[in-house]
Amino acid sequence: MENKDSHLIEHLDELRQRMIKTLIAFVIFFVGALVFVEDIYSWVIRDLGRDLAILGPSDILWVYMIISCVFAIAATIPVVAYQTWKFIAPALTKEERKVTLRFIPGLFILFIIGISFGYFLLFPIVLGFLTNMSAGQFEMMFTADKYFRFMINLILPFGILFEMPLVVMFLTRLGILNPERLAKTRKVSYFFLVVVSIMITPPDFISDMLVIIPLLILYELSVTISRIVYKKKIVSDALM
Repeated sequence: MENKDSHLIEHLDELRQRMIKTLIAFVIFFVGALVFVEDIYSWVIRDLGRDLAILGPSDILWVYMIISCVFAIAATIPVVAYQTWKFIAPALTKEERKVTLRFIPGLFILFIIGISFGYFLLFPIVLGFLTNMSAGQFEMMFTADKYFRFMINLILPFGILFEMPLVVMFLTRLGILNPERLAKTRKVSYFFLVVVSIMITPPDFISDMLVIIPLLILYELSVTISRIVYKKKIVSDALM
C-alpha cells in the first residue's frame, strides 16, 4: 500500500513539474509577444480602414494583453504536447514513443492552419455581413475591446478544432480510440460540430455552411486516419 502511495506521489510530483515548465514557457512567450504587440496590433487591423475606439485607458491594455495571450498560447502548444509526451512516455513502448513524438510539430502546424482559416477566410466574411446588415440603419463604432473579443471568439475555436485529426491519430495509436467507436458516435459528433458552428457564426446560411462543411470534413478525415492507423497498429501488434 505504501509503495502504491509513493508511486502516486511521484507521478503527481512529476505532473506538477511539467505543468510548471509549461507555465514558464507560456510566460516567456507572453512577454516576448508583449515586446512586439504594437506591431502585431497594427498588422491585425491593417485592412480595417478605420481606427478602433477605446472607452477607457484600461481597454488598450486589455487588447494588448489578449493579443499577447493568443500568440503565447499558439507558441506554447508544442511545449504542452512535449511535456504531455514526456509524462506518458514511460507507459509506452520504444516504437510508440518514436511515433507519438512525431505528432508534436503537427499540433502546432494544424493550430496555425486553423487560426489562419478563421482569420483570413471566415472573419472577413462574417464581419462584412454584420457591417452590411447595419448599413443605413445604425452608426457602427468599432471599439478595440469589442472588435478583438469578436475576432478571438470566432477564430480561436478553429485553431483547436483543426487539431482533431492529429489528436484522433494519437489516441488511436495509443489504443484509446478506434474507427468503429468514431463511426458509432458520428451522429452525436455531427450534432456537436453543427451546434458549435452555429454558435460562432452569424445567423445566415452561407456563414454556417462555411464553418460546418470544413468541420464535418475534418471529422471524416479523422475517422479515415483512425482507420489507417488502427490497421497498422493491428499488424504491428501481430508481428511482435
